[in-house]
Amino acid sequence: MLRPIRTLAAAAAALALVSACNSASTNGTSPGKPGDAPGNSRGVSADSIKVGGIVSMTSASGYSKKDTDLGAKARYLRANAEGGINGRKIDYLGAEDDGQDPAKNLAAARKLVQQDKVFAVSPMSSVTFSGADFLEQEKVPTFGWGTLPAFCGPRHIYGFNGCLVPTPGGTLNQTWPEGIGQILGGAQGKSVAIIANDSDAGKFGIRTFQQGFASAGFKVSYAKASVPATAVPSDWSAYVKEILTGNDGKAPDAVVSVMQTPNNIGLFTALKRSGYQGLLSDPTDYDPGLLAKDATKQALDGVHVLLQFQPFESTDPKMAQFKADIKAAAGGQEVPLSMHMLTGYMSADLFLSIAQEAGKNLTVASFQAAAQGFSDTGTLVGDRAEPKGQKDSFGCGALVQLKNGAYEVSVPFKCYEPIPFK
Repeated sequence: MLRPIRTLAAAAAALALVSACNSASTNGTSPGKPGDAPGNSRGVSADSIKVGGIVSMTSASGYSKKDTDLGAKARYLRANAEGGINGRKIDYLGAEDDGQDPAKNLAAARKLVQQDKVFAVSPMSSVTFSGADFLEQEKVPTFGWGTLPAFCGPRHIYGFNGCLVPTPGGTLNQTWPEGIGQILGGAQGKSVAIIANDSDAGKFGIRTFQQGFASAGFKVSYAKASVPATAVPSDWSAYVKEILTGNDGKAPDAVVSVMQTPNNIGLFTALKRSGYQGLLSDPTDYDPGLLAKDATKQALDGVHVLLQFQPFESTDPKMAQFKADIKAAAGGQEVPLSMHMLTGYMSADLFLSIAQEAGKNLTVASFQAAAQGFSDTGTLVGDRAEPKGQKDSFGCGALVQLKNGAYEVSVPFKCYEPIPFK
């Protein structure tokens, strides 16, 4: 029942249609109240559950999360091959492309709910989530990478590895600072510079990681969300100068970038050319596809990448299952694995696991009831529990380093005690 991904032209036409009838229900009926009887089992038939996704397939910078869609498709295909969820197959519509545009993100959410009538949105992976309030209002179970504030608090929105940017009262995942501390031989007396895009995600990233690194014992010598979010700078010299002099005129021991690949390539290349010899790290560049270009491979060589899941190099049987599922979804072809595939896969996996617990009578109400007491252990993102994950991260992760054209595990997958977020 999996349908092919829509073309950009079809998506654009659909978005235009949605903008003309945002407040209307399809079929000419009144929309009713969010979550009332018609909407409570929206997308659920006797033999299927309709699910869609929202992913930044394209962007102005060229950065793409399109592999997220393949990862979700892989997990849904296996679920269907195993008989579905309590006798229902997953009718996965594929992912809408929001182009990292807030207006398109909201329009995609409206289209999936009002026109396509999905029961759930899984995966949702973008640097913007302007559709969050709408999805929560309509009581649509939504799953994605919890790197945005909307994954922390709303009752119907879930991060596959928990809430990573919590509000005060939540907790912070300490994988990154603890892992870098291990590589540097301890955090005491060490300094770190943190840089991010000038976006909501970047500002929250600076706020959370600044606290996390300081709590681990680092001196945070620089922490700014100052890089334009819409275009990659052609000249990084001003950023490099600030970073290298922010530690009382000295270079920091580590530079942490909370940005996407095109920005990381530019920043890290400029830092290396300046003679910087310290540790470089980011949370996005774990992608064997990046190794196909010598220039990219050289720019990222030596970089330690934060993972919040088991590395692909893991011998865990669940990783072997993931690889087999991806190959099946790719038509039996071997394809380069990427962290975006894992994002889509684990978003789908958490949705499926809770839906299974909800039983044969699947409604939003029964799904939410199952989520309130859900927990499992030993997954590719560690132990999971809800509603804990809507306030806290699951606290697990690893670091890998790109070295001589290949990734190596620099800090093995481990679960760390989270710290209170202030």
